[in-house]
Amino acid sequence: MTRRPRSTGTAAAIEARALTRAFGALTAVDALSFEVAPGELFGLVGPDGAGKTTTLRMLAGVLRPTGGDAMVRGVSVAADPEGVKHHIAYMSQRFGLYADLTVRENIDFYADLYDVPRAERIARLERLYAFSNLGPFEGRLAGQLSGGMKQKLGLCCALIHQPEILLLDEPTFGVDPISRRDLWLILEEMVSQGVAVLVSTAYMDEAERCDRVGLLDHGRLIALDTPAALQQTMHGQVVAVRSPDARRVVALLRPLPFVRRATLFGETVHAVVSEAADARARIVQALDAAGLAVDEVEAIDASLEDVFIERVSADPVAAGAL
Repeated sequence: MTRRPRSTGTAAAIEARALTRAFGALTAVDALSFEVAPGELFGLVGPDGAGKTTTLRMLAGVLRPTGGDAMVRGVSVAADPEGVKHHIAYMSQRFGLYADLTVRENIDFYADLYDVPRAERIARLERLYAFSNLGPFEGRLAGQLSGGMKQKLGLCCALIHQPEILLLDEPTFGVDPISRRDLWLILEEMVSQGVAVLVSTAYMDEAERCDRVGLLDHGRLIALDTPAALQQTMHGQVVAVRSPDARRVVALLRPLPFVRRATLFGETVHAVVSEAADARARIVQALDAAGLAVDEVEAIDASLEDVFIERVSADPVAAGAL
C-alpha cells in the first residue's frame, strides 16, 4: 500500500493527552497520548481487553475520562462531550441498524438524525452506493443482509453527514475476507478526501494498512509509529518454520540458546534468532535431529505481530500479566 504523507501545518483532528479511564480499581486506559492528523488513517491495535473500545468511547463523547483529556477538532471530550459529536461519526461494534427497515430507510433515518439537507441527499446517497455497492440492495431489509453488507451499511449511515472524523471500533470483526477488503477500500477513499480515520483492530495484517499505528496493551501505549518503522525496530532475524507438528517445533526451539523467542502462528512458527548467518541451518539441524516433519524453513521480514509480541514481552507491566 502506498503511504500518504501526513498533513503538515494543520491542527490535529484528534489530540489525546494522558487520556485515562478507570473503572474502580481497574485502569482500562492508562495515560494515552497521541495525535491523528486530518487525512490520516490511524490504527489503534491490540488484543481484546487492551482498552481500544474504551478509548474510542471517550473520543466519541460517550464515556467521560477519569483523567487527562482529548481535543476533537478543538473540543474537549472532558468538558464538552456533546460538542464533540458534531465533528465525528462513531461506529461501535454494535452499530444501531434497524433490522425491520430497508437499506435506504436506514440511511434516510440517519440523514434525518444528522439534519442532512434534503437537497444534498441524492448526491450523497449516489456516492455512498458507488463505493459500497449497496445500490442494488436498497430495498432489502437490513436484517436480511450478510454480516459484511451490514458493516458497509453501517459505514454509509455513519458517513451520510460527511463527518470530519471517523471513529470505527473493530469494523471488520466477524466479516468475510472480501467484505473486509471492501471496507478498507472505503476507508482509504475517505482518508484521501481529508477525513481523519481512527480505527481499532485486533488484526495485525489490517494494521499494516494504516499510516501510523499505536500498539495498545493493558490500557497502555507501548509503541507508536508507521508500520514500516515499527517493523524495522525488530531485534534479530525472524525465521518461519512451516510444519504440521508446529506445536512440537515451538517446544523444541524455545530452549535453544540462539533462539530468543518462538511463537506459534497456526501451522507456522516464528523464531526470532540472532543475526548469525548460520541460524537457519542450525534450526534445520535441530529439527532433523528430533525427527520433526518440516515443510519449509526460511528467513522472513518481521510482521507487525512479531513486533507487538516483542514489545509486550519487553514491557514489564504487560509481561507480568502474561
